Amino acid sequence: MKSIRSVYKIGHGPSSSHTVGPYNAAIRFGRRHPDADSFRVTLYGSLAFTGAGHGTGKAIRSGLPGAEIIVDTEKKDLPHPNTMQFTALKGGREIESIRVFSVGGGSVRFENEPDDEEIEIYPERNLSEILNNCHAENRTLTELIRAREGSGFREYLSGIWRAMCDAVERGIRADGILPGGLNVNRKAKILFEKRCYNEGADVSMNRLISAYAYAVSEENASENIVVTAPTCGSCGVLPAVFYYMQKERGFPEEEILDALAVSGLIGNVIRTNASISGAECGCQAEIGSACSMAAGGLAALYRLNLEQIEYAAEIAMEHHLGLTCDPVGGLVQIPCIERNAVAAMRAVSAVNLSRFLYETRKISFDVVIDTMYQTGKDMSEKYRETSHGGLAQMYRLP
Repeated sequence: MKSIRSVYKIGHGPSSSHTVGPYNAAIRFGRRHPDADSFRVTLYGSLAFTGAGHGTGKAIRSGLPGAEIIVDTEKKDLPHPNTMQFTALKGGREIESIRVFSVGGGSVRFENEPDDEEIEIYPERNLSEILNNCHAENRTLTELIRAREGSGFREYLSGIWRAMCDAVERGIRADGILPGGLNVNRKAKILFEKRCYNEGADVSMNRLISAYAYAVSEENASENIVVTAPTCGSCGVLPAVFYYMQKERGFPEEEILDALAVSGLIGNVIRTNASISGAECGCQAEIGSACSMAAGGLAALYRLNLEQIEYAAEIAMEHHLGLTCDPVGGLVQIPCIERNAVAAMRAVSAVNLSRFLYETRKISFDVVIDTMYQTGKDMSEKYRETSHGGLAQMYRLP
């Protein structure tokens, strides 16, 4: 597996596959052809169907100013649901034309070229092998990660955490209507400031975690800076849980960074053995993965044992199996924002169950991830980020 750095990326919302990935692809393709006088980019699959609502063309032109964007909704049998054709021209003649795939979490792959985003630093193939290594070497997941990731990783995590906190803090202060035409009001500030009569500790925790999740997700919908965790569409889950734990429960930043590392490792296992792309496997691959990452990281923050960490991550994913990706209007707003809040609260519940029941579990984390991937492959295309099914079709603007 690659470095955890391949999971967390800082970039503009609203979609890691539709904005961060295409932007990165545009930058890389432009660097290959500094002498080109024009560029043409054709969008296929999910990028064609929801690219307008997600701002894909805008993201590509940010990396390739003046590029011509062509939308092709007819082509089938694509190698990946998020396929683009990048073409460089000089004097009207094609210099190069190549397919590029936005594979989730802001990562891209150029067809028939080695993926050089990060070198392989984890020889283990799945979480079971990682945990076996920890048991054999008598070390924690955090200790294994530190040994593998090397120098500079702590500083990298610190920058990621700062960006997450910034998104929370901007979001809970902002109000108004989100862009895109659905007339969705920002709700994070309301959740953060409004208290119920005689509000107890549990209600307060759920309200604040939800407020933080809404805050980051609304920042994402506004095309502001967020962190893929593991995607833009699911970027509110992890920051919501950890920001609450730091601000309300007093966990120091050093411990939060360790938890963030464990969460990243779990996300790394998922993206290696399955997918974190809604276009490929539905929202289970985005929100489900984010919930699983948050649950595993929170269990590590609580210093639970290896089996409890695995069980928390497994519970969190298992109960998102089959979740469809059906963004209304192709925008990362309905039902996406609310799902971030629900998943953040579910991550906390998964950890609470894992504390007491881990010795009774029957299903491993790796089995659930394999199941998620197969479920996604079996899922009808219209429920995989095309806006052709689910709420995207049933909901009607008033």
